[in-house]
Amino acid sequence: MASPIIELTDVSVRYRLAKHRPPSLKEYAIHWITGALTYEPLWALSGVSLSVAPGENLGIVGRNGAGKSTLLKVISRVLKPTRGRVEVHGQVAPILALGTGFDYELTGRENVLLNALLLGHSRHEVHEKMDEIVDFSGLGEFVHSPVRNYSSGMIARLGFSIATAWQPDVLILDEVLAVGDAYFVRQCNARLEQFRKAGATIIMVSHEAEELLRHCTRCVWIDGGKLCAGGLPAEVLAQYAQGASDGNVEKNRV
Repeated sequence: MASPIIELTDVSVRYRLAKHRPPSLKEYAIHWITGALTYEPLWALSGVSLSVAPGENLGIVGRNGAGKSTLLKVISRVLKPTRGRVEVHGQVAPILALGTGFDYELTGRENVLLNALLLGHSRHEVHEKMDEIVDFSGLGEFVHSPVRNYSSGMIARLGFSIATAWQPDVLILDEVLAVGDAYFVRQCNARLEQFRKAGATIIMVSHEAEELLRHCTRCVWIDGGKLCAGGLPAEVLAQYAQGASDGNVEKNRV
């Protein structure tokens, strides 16, 4: 059996939430100097263990605030866990949120270069792929306009076009297809199918059951920062829809 391309062991992530929000910078400074600022912990992930095999297409479901996006950030190495161990092998291309890594004052074309460089590609590689990226995005002349003028759908198209211009070892998608039009969704589905056949590992968060059933070979359900269930997409989606756990909350390994 091949070694996992992603391995999370007992991963926990804690955020600190301020109990009081001073209304001004002056009052914040006073609270900070006097030690009056207090925080309460929020465990976005708690003891999560998860293995993903090379070429696996993993779907993640859960309600809003369950910890799905935090989990993707940990896998993408954007966020360091408070506890636990994370191992990710190969090149990762994350699309975590609209506009991630974009400078809204730069044009679309300039952001292609910036975003691709952040993903680890060279200037030469970007220039070779520039026309293909612009064509796939369908932005046309808008690619010469500042990104601040783009709609959410245009930003999604550009981000997806950049991240998938090169086939990564791991592609991470956080509700990317939810903002696209029908044509964009068809383009994305075709490219994801191409990656799947080529053996790429895909991790996808979505509230659309049809997307998960179409693309994923396995799903996990996360709730309250813990893994509740894992298995075939249809089975996990049914459990999630019913609000039932299969008993894996305590074990936290799926």
